[in-house]
Amino acid sequence: MEDVSAILKTLGDKTRFEILDLLLTHNYCVGALARQLQISEAAVSQHLQVLRKAGLVKGEKRGYWTHYTVERNLLIEVADALRELANKTSIHKSVCNKKLLTETDFQEGRGKRMCNCTCKQPDKLKEKPDKCTPEQIKECHGDEKVHPCEEKNK
Repeated sequence: MEDVSAILKTLGDKTRFEILDLLLTHNYCVGALARQLQISEAAVSQHLQVLRKAGLVKGEKRGYWTHYTVERNLLIEVADALRELANKTSIHKSVCNKKLLTETDFQEGRGKRMCNCTCKQPDKLKEKPDKCTPEQIKECHGDEKVHPCEEKNK
């Protein structure tokens, strides 16, 4: 899925989400959608245009009216991408990722944005980094003797 964020942004509008929800149960024309949602036909047309550009709906001409249907396969792809994201696990559960950076990363400034006086697991931090027990340091940062976040302050 190339651009899940664009699809999610499209669905982030309540009215567009409601239109999609209605179209999942029936094929509606603009007028029917307007009556169901109690908004103007012009507003429905604008929302449908955004949904069409995102690839979420398609229209089929039936006489004078165009009836819209949902591209269910695209919804399934988005759901799969979200499921994959939700199931993603960290390779390094308790070691500060700063240790994994290369010298080039530091030269290019990427190391500066990480672990600078803040703990990677703040929920386990007791007050300040210097107040952490050796057990907390080990749990958050692996086999470190001192808190890596504290080192940067000295």
